[in-house]
Amino acid sequence: MSQPKFKLKYAPHFGMFQQSAGEDLCDQLKFAADEGFTAWEDNGMPRREVAVQEKVAKEMQKLKLEMGVFVATATFEHVTFAGTDEALRQKVLDDMKAAVEIGKRVNAKFCTVVPGLYDLKLAMGYQTANAIDLLRRCCELCEKSGLVMVLEPLNRLQNHPRVFIASSPETYALCKAVNHPCCKILFDIYHQQITEGNLIPNIDQSWSEIGYFQCGDNPGRKEPTTGEINYRNVFKHIHGKSTTLIMGMEHGNSRPGKDGERAVIQAYRASDDF
Repeated sequence: MSQPKFKLKYAPHFGMFQQSAGEDLCDQLKFAADEGFTAWEDNGMPRREVAVQEKVAKEMQKLKLEMGVFVATATFEHVTFAGTDEALRQKVLDDMKAAVEIGKRVNAKFCTVVPGLYDLKLAMGYQTANAIDLLRRCCELCEKSGLVMVLEPLNRLQNHPRVFIASSPETYALCKAVNHPCCKILFDIYHQQITEGNLIPNIDQSWSEIGYFQCGDNPGRKEPTTGEINYRNVFKHIHGKSTTLIMGMEHGNSRPGKDGERAVIQAYRASDDF
C-alpha cells in the first residue's frame, strides 16, 4: 500500500534504497514513489547511456516523480570559472551544451554547477569578474531550453578546500551580478551548516536566488535526526515559504541494509511532521 506524500519534495538518489528495492533503477523509483517521495535526483545522470536516461525519464513520468538535479559541470582540481585558461573555460561550455540535451531527455529543470577552484595568484575581484563572464555565457546556452544552473557553494573546512565559492552570501552576490533566471543557488544545508551556520536567516537573505535545496545532517552527512541540525524546524520554515522547491537527499545512510533504509524514511517522516 502506498504511503502518504511528503509535504516537501524530498529527492532520494539511486542506491539509497537498493537493499529494499533491488538493483534495477526503475524498481528503486517505484519503491520511492510508494513510500511517498515525489522527486528524485541523480548526480551521475550524464554518465548513463542515452537509452538508460530515456528509460528512467519514462518511468519517472509514469510515477509522477519530478526530476531534480544532475551534475552538469564540476571540478575539484582546476581553476575553471575563476580563471583565464581558454581550454578549461571551453570545456565548461561544452559540458553545458551536453547538459542542455540531457535536461531535455530526462525532463530536468535544474543542473548542478560547481565553479571549480580559486586561483592562488589572482586577485579575487578579477576571479569574480571571470566567473560572471563565463556564467553569462553558460546562461545563453541554457535560456532557450529553460534549464537552470544552480551554483553550489561547498564547505572548505571539512570536504572541499580551495573551492571558488563556499558561502551563501558570496553565491547570492554572484547570482545577482549574473542577473539571469538560468543562474540560481543550490543551497546545500549540510555544507552551509559547516561553512556559516545561521541557516534560517541565510535562507531568508538568499531566498530570491535559491533554486534548489540539498540536505544532510552534520557531523557525518547522513539522514536528518542523526546530527546537530534541527531539520524539522528548517523544513517547516522552507515549507512556509514554498512547497515547490526540491530538497535533494544528498547524503549517506547512517546504518546499513534494509533496516538502515527504513531508518532514513522514518527520519524524513519525523522531520516532515510539522
